Amino acid sequence: MIKVVDLFKSFKGQEVLRGVNLTIEEGCSMALIGGSGQGKSILLKHIIGLLRPDHGKVLIDNQDIGKLRGRPLKRLKERFGVVFQGGALFDSLTVFDNVAFPLREKTRLSESVIRDKVRQELKRVGLSGAEKKYPAEISGGMKKRAALARGLIMNPEIVFFDEPTTGLDPLISKAIHKLIRECQKSLNFTAIVVTHEIPAIFSIVDYIAMLYNGKIVFTGTPEEIKASPDPVVHQFIHGELEGPISIK
Repeated sequence: MIKVVDLFKSFKGQEVLRGVNLTIEEGCSMALIGGSGQGKSILLKHIIGLLRPDHGKVLIDNQDIGKLRGRPLKRLKERFGVVFQGGALFDSLTVFDNVAFPLREKTRLSESVIRDKVRQELKRVGLSGAEKKYPAEISGGMKKRAALARGLIMNPEIVFFDEPTTGLDPLISKAIHKLIRECQKSLNFTAIVVTHEIPAIFSIVDYIAMLYNGKIVFTGTPEEIKASPDPVVHQFIHGELEGPISIK
């Protein structure tokens, strides 16, 4: 379980997170939505352990990630997988070597075992046959699939997706969303998806959390957010929210 408790964060006197509280159950998928500049990626970085809060805490299985250092922090982060917004593939490495990179850096597996694992992961994401291609030689959708394969290659318990379909056309985005859902269900990892893809994301997650004015203003199922009478929620998911609304 991931639990964010009363989390505050400011940068140069500008408050970004203003008391965030959020619970993400083990094995479920949650989308974190909200407008640009509302702090979605900042919150994600706190959960991953890249940022430390000014106040509050992030608990992962009752461990406060903000207080861990050294080996305990490294062990906890080994349970994570991350799929970055741009894919973050190494341009100088083939698709195969990009996916193999975490195994070569973090394990002592033989090359034959690594080869089998990478081929299995590439097959899972629909990239069999693309092993020898470089990122510059493949499409945007294929880059996302390669990034997903690399994010899953270490069998993580928790996978973080930061805008996983940015820059893709609607049909490819839909295919990537479907692939993420299939992988999450078959591998049973906890998924947190930061996204602006509304309402497309509703079909692939169990829960939605909406961040607005530095706070979580809604948590619930896709069906519940669609039926929410809250004007902030309603206006955002229907693309009508233009100015700030005071949140008490």
